[in-house]
Amino acid sequence: MSKLYITHARIVLPDTVLEDSALLIEDGRIAAIAPNAAPACDTLDLQGQWLMPGLIDVHCDAIEKEAEPRARVLFPFDFACAQVDRRNAAAGITTPYHALSFANNEWGVRNNATAAQVVRAMAAYQPHALVDNRVHCRYEITDAEALPVLLGLIEEGLIDLISVMDHSPGQGQFKTLDAYLDYLMGNHGMTREQAHAAARAKLDNQHGALARVEQLLEAARSQGIPTASHDDDSVQRIATMRALGVSMSEFPITLDTARAAVTCGLPTILGAPNVLRGGSQSGSMRAIDAIRAGVASCLCSDYQPSTLIAAAFVAAEQAALSMPQAMALVTAAPAAACGLNDRGRIELRRRADLIAVDRVNGMPLVSRTWTAGRLVFATHYAPAVASAPRRMNALDRAACAA
Repeated sequence: MSKLYITHARIVLPDTVLEDSALLIEDGRIAAIAPNAAPACDTLDLQGQWLMPGLIDVHCDAIEKEAEPRARVLFPFDFACAQVDRRNAAAGITTPYHALSFANNEWGVRNNATAAQVVRAMAAYQPHALVDNRVHCRYEITDAEALPVLLGLIEEGLIDLISVMDHSPGQGQFKTLDAYLDYLMGNHGMTREQAHAAARAKLDNQHGALARVEQLLEAARSQGIPTASHDDDSVQRIATMRALGVSMSEFPITLDTARAAVTCGLPTILGAPNVLRGGSQSGSMRAIDAIRAGVASCLCSDYQPSTLIAAAFVAAEQAALSMPQAMALVTAAPAAACGLNDRGRIELRRRADLIAVDRVNGMPLVSRTWTAGRLVFATHYAPAVASAPRRMNALDRAACAA
């Protein structure tokens, strides 16, 4: 029977923070919070660090960059899975949903067959993994050839979340054709001619998209897989997606769109990089404004795992949230959106998916990560010390004399 007694921690509960408190992990579960007596087991003194639920990230496509760090340069997929697993452990993300796009032969890892190989590689790697890796398949609705591939992966039980997206130029994320062309050329190494050809193909392939989406979402529902819409850009789009049965809205473009989503019961997913940078890279709304307006249900790391914990602290500071409220954006709320009832909160008998967070040079950084009670990441940050006076060199003396 494995036990760990954590002491002198600032424990973030769903509705309060316990200062200088303790927690007991037993057999991968939270066995006691602020116990009356110290049990006979291994003890860890957090020395005032935060103790929080492990982060739950419903959308991050960092795995694509691990598999294809440069355009058309592919690494072995088992290697890519191992590296992104380690990145998430260090970032405190105990349940990552790795987002893989199925977009036919448009580019590299987003080729349908290649993306399916990465899905299977992640499933094969999971027995060795540090965190609970899950797969989020993103379906580009203008791609007829992806549908049978995704239906097959559903049958194999390899998909944990499905989102439907339309990156056709002129709406959503790419409001103009030039924005779409710049993206393809900058991110995927296409020539302008290749990008124009991809744009024409996408517009030509919109026929039959609705029927394909309906079939995919029905297959997902039959297996209990949560679903999401992507880049919703109008109240009308939210109504359409809700009627189709999606269960969350990713990256709504405007405050009105986000408000419409939460009003009709769809949790909204906003990007942590948007919060950290103070704005959207594509000209959409600022995520911090959605948080302040109460229409941001969850944050996801989008493309950079390390931003998730940082954005939660920024949200607390800039949107006047309590620490439990801010942490819910990256723990309890995404757990609820994905139907994960065993994690996301520090409560008795829940999985001991936990992180310790220190303040280093003003930044919140993860110092330890536990997955189901198993320590999977640990580091130590040196305490701040006063800098010794620097001895002047010849250049310094010359500058002073001048």
